[in-house]
Amino acid sequence: VQLQASGGGLVQAWGSLRLSCAASGRAFSTLSMGWFRQAPGKEREFVAAIRWSSGVTYYTDSVKGRFTISRDNGKSTVYLEINSLKSEDTAVYYCAASITGRTTLSISMYNYWGQGTQVTVSS
Repeated sequence: VQLQASGGGLVQAWGSLRLSCAASGRAFSTLSMGWFRQAPGKEREFVAAIRWSSGVTYYTDSVKGRFTISRDNGKSTVYLEINSLKSEDTAVYYCAASITGRTTLSISMYNYWGQGTQVTVSS
């Protein structure tokens, strides 16, 4: 599985962004997809996940209500829409794929990773 993340950039606080993760290389119906982020000096943390087949989603508590994960089967792409951006959202955002098919928050359960896209929020 190859993952290509894009859509990051410099945005003002309270703005919005939509990150994309284009997947290729195999059938995706049995996969789950996740978004993680890593801020400078901090460990990589789970943000959201989605089961490709059912669309069931899971979010970490700190982003509920502001982040939305979705997928487009026809485009083999997963999205992360971020609203009401805050300075603490500044990080490199990574998409990942898990062959478990579970909406897991555990980094170790993800088998494939994209290269990351930088999101910088200015106040």
